[in-house]
Order: sequence, then C-alpha cells, then structure tokens
Amino acid sequence: MTPTRRALLATPVAVGVAAALAACADERSGTVGRVSDEATAETERITYGDDPSQWVDLHTPAGTSRGLVVVIHGGFWKAQYGADYGAPLAKDLVARGWTAANVEYRRVGNGGGFPETLDDVHAAIGAVAEGAAGPVVTLGHSAGGHLATWAAARGRFERWAGGPALTHVVSQAGVVDLRAAVRDHLGTDAALGFLGEPSEEAYEQADPMTQVPLEVPVWAVHARDDDTVPFSQSEDYVAAATDAGAEASLVEVEGGHFGVIDPDSSAWAACVEVLDGIG
Repeated sequence: MTPTRRALLATPVAVGVAAALAACADERSGTVGRVSDEATAETERITYGDDPSQWVDLHTPAGTSRGLVVVIHGGFWKAQYGADYGAPLAKDLVARGWTAANVEYRRVGNGGGFPETLDDVHAAIGAVAEGAAGPVVTLGHSAGGHLATWAAARGRFERWAGGPALTHVVSQAGVVDLRAAVRDHLGTDAALGFLGEPSEEAYEQADPMTQVPLEVPVWAVHARDDDTVPFSQSEDYVAAATDAGAEASLVEVEGGHFGVIDPDSSAWAACVEVLDGIG
C-alpha cells in the first residue's frame, strides 16, 4: 500500500475560469514534456446516445499512445457548465503522447442527475476504452472528480456492470464525499440537485466515500486555498481510503479551485507528474 503523499508546490497560482479555458501554450512543465505536435494528432467525435450531450471528443496522438486518459469536466453537475472546461487539458495531454477523451454528459437541467449522469459516464468510458492499450485513467475536476472516482467502482453494481475497467484515477478538487457535500450545501445545494432526495441506496451507488476501498490507485489533487470545494473533501477521502487498505494519495497544490485545470499552472504540472508516473 502506498502511504498518503503530500506534494506542496511553492508557486501560488491566481486563476479564474477565463484562465482555465485559455489556449494551451507551446511549452508545459512536467517530467515528460510535450512529445507530439497537436497538428498531427487526430480528433474524432464519438456519440454514445441520442441526446445532444452524449458525446466524447477522442484525441489520438501521432505515434504510440502512452495510454488513455478520460477527462471529465466539472461544474457541480449543472447543465450550464460543459466540456469546454476539459478541452484544454485534453489538448495538452495528447501533445504529451496520451490518447485523451474529453467527455460530455447529461447534467442537472438537461436530462441528467442521479442516475442518468452516471449512465452517461459509464457509456462514454465504454465507447472509448473498450480494447484500449495501456493504462486507462479517469481524470476529473470538481463534480468531474466525483464522476472519475465513482467510475472505478461502477462495476460493482448491476446497472453499470460489464464495462471496461479503469487502472488509475486522478481527482482534481473532487467532490468525493457526497454526504459532506449535502451537509455543507456545496455549490448552493448542488449535490442535492444531483441526487434528488437522497436515499441510502443512492449514497451506496453514487458516493465515492461510501465505496472505499477501490481496487485501483487514486490521486486526489487539491489546493488548500480552494474556496469552492473544501480541501477536506480530498483529505478525508484519502484518509478513509488508506485506512481501508486502498492505495490513495493526497497531492496538495496551490491555485484555488481552478488552478488544476489551467494547463499553464503548477497545479496542472502536479497532475502531469502523477500521469508521468503511470505511463
């Protein structure tokens, strides 16, 4: 079992949504640098259902892929936030030699919520990961961190059984404790909006905290100065997971809630470092 790891990056990052969606620069920090020209990478839009929100942009690098990273955007499961939040990360990852799948899914307000959003994430992974060579990693921010972590346990439930298994999870400022999110009214009661009136069955099926220990390693990358999803979400999850015998690491960064999805930030560099250790 890998012990809890804390990696504190020294340079603060002040970033908002606009910076998080800025175009990727030519050079990025990270142990393994950008190895593929974005111009030679291929992008394919795959639809996995009839709803306009049921699609994945699959970015394939030139040459041999290091593995698949499934990018799942956040936004408190709400319809007004979409996959444009994940696009800069997918472009950076494909330039580093990864196959990157930027997932769109139904959210609260356009047909999503529990369990439909989970149905979509399961279907999207199945659409891109079946037969994938190398590691299959989910990487998600905020509510996407919830979905990325949940996806590693989805095969335990009959509704989502039979899909491709994951090998690793990277949660970026993830909402990984739904009971605490409901209690703390995160995102103006966003977790209640996602769950509806939550039952014990809903928590069992949807809450990553309820699903520890996972069978795959999890890295929870989070800034202590996050004023949107509290650092305690990741800290408590990693403590519970390691106590249960799981392989889980807490990677502490700076940059508030959005630093981890800014490809020019030290917080994103920490995510890249995690991935570099995987493939």
